[in-house]
Amino acid sequence: MKKCSHSHHHALAELNITPLLDLAFVLLVIFIITTTPIVNDLEVDLPSAVRRVKEPKPKENFITVEADGKLYLNKDVVSLAQLQQKLVDLRLDDPDLNVVLRGSAKVKYRYIVGVMDIIQQANVGKVNLATEPFASSPVGNE
Repeated sequence: MKKCSHSHHHALAELNITPLLDLAFVLLVIFIITTTPIVNDLEVDLPSAVRRVKEPKPKENFITVEADGKLYLNKDVVSLAQLQQKLVDLRLDDPDLNVVLRGSAKVKYRYIVGVMDIIQQANVGKVNLATEPFASSPVGNE
């Protein structure tokens, strides 16, 4: 049997953490370099105004579907065929047309799908669905 010295076993029990420290320092340097400072270079004395100038919001066009299937474009009653033609006309005037689809909670799903098909056929790119926030958890409140 071969006997090993006590110091040899002691060397195996130690863990060399130098590579881990090198890695930690490299990561620290990378984070310091990539983090942008939140310091303004120039001090600017901005003029004050009574009213703040706001950027104009894009006009939203509302399509409302009532529970009985009645359609409104903004506040005008329309049919599906009229809706498509009016959406095409609006899109020709404003290529960046924004439409918000509002449907009654009791409206049948087929009416919403029909309106969404018309919106797609009119080639409207920006469509939002209007909702109300839940008063409580929606699960099991039917």
